[in-house]
Amino acid sequence: MTAVDDACRATPVVSGDAGDALAWDAFVRRTPGGSIFHLTGWKEVIEETFGFRPHYLVARCGGEIAGVLPLFELRAPLMERCLLSLPFAVDAGVCSTDAAAQRALASAALALGAARGARYVELRDGYDAPGFQVREGRYWRFRRPLHGDDAANLAATPAKRRNMIRQGTRHGLVARVDAADLPAFHDLYARTAHRFGTPVFPLRFFRRVLERLPDETALMTVRLGATPVAGALAFFFAGVVCPYYVGSRRDFFRYAGNDFLYWQLMRYAAARGARLFDFGRSKTGTGAYTFKRLWGFEPEPLRYRVGILGDGPPPGRSTSDTGVARLQRAWRRLPLPVTKLLGPFIVARYGPYYT
Repeated sequence: MTAVDDACRATPVVSGDAGDALAWDAFVRRTPGGSIFHLTGWKEVIEETFGFRPHYLVARCGGEIAGVLPLFELRAPLMERCLLSLPFAVDAGVCSTDAAAQRALASAALALGAARGARYVELRDGYDAPGFQVREGRYWRFRRPLHGDDAANLAATPAKRRNMIRQGTRHGLVARVDAADLPAFHDLYARTAHRFGTPVFPLRFFRRVLERLPDETALMTVRLGATPVAGALAFFFAGVVCPYYVGSRRDFFRYAGNDFLYWQLMRYAAARGARLFDFGRSKTGTGAYTFKRLWGFEPEPLRYRVGILGDGPPPGRSTSDTGVARLQRAWRRLPLPVTKLLGPFIVARYGPYYT
């Protein structure tokens, strides 16, 4: 890790000490703005699965941790080298208790990026800081309070969604939370990724998430008889639950499995003490964006920031780009087993570059 001292000067300190990791995680857990992605468990997942190089920064004031910034270095053929906080995370960036630490970490990230020959530094926290340009309007997140009892949560759900939940119940859908269902979930997730023309993450990625972050995750699947029809890998942190990775079988849509899944996850999360349901991020104009609105969730803009190191405009890659859209259409035509085989290779090299 790299430490940033009281005077906001970056001092390189390399440490693999378990005590440092415990102190880091303790700080993240008690600090507003901390997330599951800031935890060292996420670092282990990304490092072990994809081999990206981590650069973790710590700001100390008076000898105490006042801020942290996790970064990964990305480099792939035909792509610029960059520092990102964080790969495959909706939000991350600086987590701090004071403005001086926040500024010090942002400055240290730019200095580190320049030293590593990076083209840019991207932080997914939305703060303003010298040397960074804020991006917003591309992604929206959806959050709503979660009550402590089923009746209140059902009353907060629009009538049509309540009807869909009852439809799933009438058809005999059953939900359960069990990490042993991971292979079944991965198949559901791969089917959904295939429908959207998106390369699939490897099974080992999800296994490591469950292993490295056991207290912050839950794997729920919905079945019709013996057939898995929908599933979600949900993240829990600081009273918030988010169905972060989801999947379903299109041929079972008539049973309202997705609506039943989200309702059962709300019930499970409320029983665990969660008080905010985070439906994740979506782009305007997409089916996911519309679906979340139908559940009564209002969109909130997500703000990311990019620091450009060198000349030229900031990179603006998106899965909405014309070239990517053509590749997505071609990907959908591939057989599902082929996408499961090739998807992890593409994700590991190019996935983090596209937002």
